[in-house]
Amino acid sequence: MLTVHGLCWLCKMPLRIPAWGICSRCSTTLFSKMCVCPQCGLPAATTRLPCGRCLQKPPPWQRLVAISDYLPPLSQMIHHFKFNGKAELAPALSRLLLLAVRQHTGLPAPEQLISVPLWQRRHWRRGYNQSELLCQALAKWLSTDYHPQAITRIRPTATQHQLSARLRKHNLKNAFRLELPVEGRHMVVVDDVVTTGSTVAEICRLLLRNGAASVQVWCLCRTL
Repeated sequence: MLTVHGLCWLCKMPLRIPAWGICSRCSTTLFSKMCVCPQCGLPAATTRLPCGRCLQKPPPWQRLVAISDYLPPLSQMIHHFKFNGKAELAPALSRLLLLAVRQHTGLPAPEQLISVPLWQRRHWRRGYNQSELLCQALAKWLSTDYHPQAITRIRPTATQHQLSARLRKHNLKNAFRLELPVEGRHMVVVDDVVTTGSTVAEICRLLLRNGAASVQVWCLCRTL
């Protein structure tokens, strides 16, 4: 799937700006055309107002932005990025996420980005935290504060994709600790894939309990 530097990773055509990794034509095909709720990111009748699910039981964040559902070829790129040691995909994926964010209007300007932390052993085995790499690029382009240790994972947890929705929520209870003040600040939690939302929800609740003015979730994919 991956190709030499300077060629688009999808169509293999030369890139005008090699660091982008994906040409503009291929990039446009990756963005979802589905109508989704602006708050939870799940299918809805309109993109302008929260869906019925969010009106009855809103998630602990105000907005969710994703590039698309977890579908090829984007899902294949994320798999390579996350599990196959392809950290060089970070700039291309970060750029796609930034383009997705810029398609949304009325979003509060983020004052600080938060990456989803990995447990120390998992971080060591993978060699990097994919959420950190996304945040590093976004923080640079947006001139936004980012501190990798703003949220730490204080106990090991089972891998989320191996658990049911109910167990995912229980698995992450009190798993994170906030290390920096966030009172009155507009925060953005950045993750690669949001499925049930249990991980980002636990972090968002922690930020709001500590006085964050608002919390958004930005992710590469929202599993629909």
